[in-house]
Amino acid sequence: MNIRTNRWRLYAALTGLGLAGIGCGADNKPQPPAVNSRVQLLAFTGTNACQDLEQYIEDTAVRDMRNTLESYRDETYSYWGRGGPLFAEDAAGAPSAAGAAKTTPTDYTTTNTQVAGVDEADFVKNDGTRIFALSGNTLYASKSWPAADLSIQSKLEIEGWPREMFLDEHNRVVVFSTVWRQYPLDAQAVDCSARYCGYWYSNTAKITVVDYSDLAAPKVTYEYALPGAYNNSRRVGDSIRAVLSSHFQMPPLVQYWPDNQAGNWWEDKALRVSLFNALIDKNEKLIRDQTLADWLPPAKLTANGVTTELPFDCHSFSRVNAATHLGTVGIVTLNLANPTQLTQSVVMAEPGEIYASANNLYVATQHWWWWPQPGQKDTTYLHKFDISQADQAVYVASGVLEGSIVDQFSMDESDKGYFRVVTTVNERVPDVMNPQNTWGRIETYSKLSVMAENTGALEVIGHSDNLAPGERVMSSRIVGDKGFVVTYRQVDPLFTFDLSDPTHPKKMGELKVPGFSTYMHPLDENHLLTIGTYVPEPVNGQTQDWRQRALQLAIFDVSDLSNPKQTHVQLVGTAYGWSEAQYEHKAFNYFAAKKLLAIPFSDWDSTQTGNDYWSYFRSELKVYGVDALTGFTPKGVLSLSDMYQSYTYNWDNQTWTYYWQPYVRRSVMADDFVYAISDAGIRAANVTNLAAPLATVQFDKFVEK
Repeated sequence: MNIRTNRWRLYAALTGLGLAGIGCGADNKPQPPAVNSRVQLLAFTGTNACQDLEQYIEDTAVRDMRNTLESYRDETYSYWGRGGPLFAEDAAGAPSAAGAAKTTPTDYTTTNTQVAGVDEADFVKNDGTRIFALSGNTLYASKSWPAADLSIQSKLEIEGWPREMFLDEHNRVVVFSTVWRQYPLDAQAVDCSARYCGYWYSNTAKITVVDYSDLAAPKVTYEYALPGAYNNSRRVGDSIRAVLSSHFQMPPLVQYWPDNQAGNWWEDKALRVSLFNALIDKNEKLIRDQTLADWLPPAKLTANGVTTELPFDCHSFSRVNAATHLGTVGIVTLNLANPTQLTQSVVMAEPGEIYASANNLYVATQHWWWWPQPGQKDTTYLHKFDISQADQAVYVASGVLEGSIVDQFSMDESDKGYFRVVTTVNERVPDVMNPQNTWGRIETYSKLSVMAENTGALEVIGHSDNLAPGERVMSSRIVGDKGFVVTYRQVDPLFTFDLSDPTHPKKMGELKVPGFSTYMHPLDENHLLTIGTYVPEPVNGQTQDWRQRALQLAIFDVSDLSNPKQTHVQLVGTAYGWSEAQYEHKAFNYFAAKKLLAIPFSDWDSTQTGNDYWSYFRSELKVYGVDALTGFTPKGVLSLSDMYQSYTYNWDNQTWTYYWQPYVRRSVMADDFVYAISDAGIRAANVTNLAAPLATVQFDKFVEK
């Protein structure tokens, strides 16, 4: 028995997937592994932890590589097997003067978050008197109060492409950026020109801690560089949890297609098989020749001008005892009270959605089916970590759910510790009408499940019946013991749930209205404020008229869960309009103290005349009064349509002129004042006269280096 066979059998034993006896021919391929109903994370332990970790990485890399090349060789094309829903595209549906005298505002808005006390990073942060914004590769710090005195106080260039940040109560801003660094495996593989590095291609997540005790003189205190990509983060007090990921780039000489050969080798099956088998063997040797340091470069910390390496701890890595794609999901803990230390808990899998309460963080990963065939379902593995300790994340339990998770709002932890999850299930079934379709067809439905921790396992203790056959989840929200789910195909069913009995989540009501909601916000105990898209219901079986579409705001009365009602609707703009708030909750800004809603909005104004293309474009912040009883009252718009820029770019000896129209993306409200924020700058106005801005600051034109 050769070394390769030994390693494959060892890998099969490690993962419990029964992969022994893998052969080179198409007839000897193993079946895609079934879902593991008792999923858990298995840590790399003992004196051989690093050796076992390296072997796991290489075995998994070889498996992934073989699966891809064998599909090309045998014309079965398994590229769709990477995580995520089964053929998601086949699923049904488409996707005042007195106020200015005060030193601080009485009330102001901050980042719209899901869980009270758990902050979420964003590219705009404020504390009522200061607004911090990332644009291009610069962090702008502005004085924002009084509103008429809005002004930039300092600019700080951040390495790479800044993505998001936190602002804490001690004048510290923590910025997450993506950077490209030269690692050993990249040396021969990447021609990393400025146009691609850091943004389109990055392999390093950077964390920069800045002291803003003096707004005009920021000081960088700590910089961390960690291999991988930044995905998401949460903050509770001084403790920051950043979720990073890596897909493990293969060694630079690994190929996925044979070199050009004489003759029609693609039509010659024997030659094709021979070429791909040789390539598989060559690739496997390249993979197994790598060292663990090649796969996992160390992190680095820079403080006081001195850079030190922070080597990884093999014991902090865990593998899933189920079929997952090669990659890592790392929970990095940075305690700002002890900033010289970083701890990591790393799961060997590809990342999915995350949810965090004050005490626990949940990471979702997808089951990997390798290639499609009837009998498969979307399946999500959930891993729970205790984050009650400020310095580390401790693995607690894992569980398995049918379906895939749309976003973070599809998850919620109750005050009693129950974890409620809404999923869309794509199930592959035999295509009896077309037996030649060996992949089968997709059936889609949704469900709400409740999980509880039991001796190291997250177990499903209750679930709803299957919801809305042929439809997929567009949005969810769980508030206390009430659950709300919106699905979509032609109309928008809003389902309401009573979750007071975790073992029997009960569907109480269903309301169908045209269109769909993509985000639901609790307005009060008995009402939901939503944003989404109005889509008129087809008449007499006709095709929907997309020209009648519009952004839609709505209020739902859910005081009686068995009889939910849509009580108020506000259509916004034309079919060409859009708002980031439709798919990013941080752009949705509801100011409860003033009963105001601000949303960024862009559209094309067809009433304009002239030859200037950009004069038709509208970029503005729309503000509405919101009342559960009276509905929506338009307060006006704060426009940034004039803040577009043009610049000339020389690329490959070709000169191009670009028109950059940064649209409004975020807003801040403080007492009677509103701030509209785009990548081009910030503008402030009184809500009683939004058409007359009080002050504007413009960010520098960003030019790639």
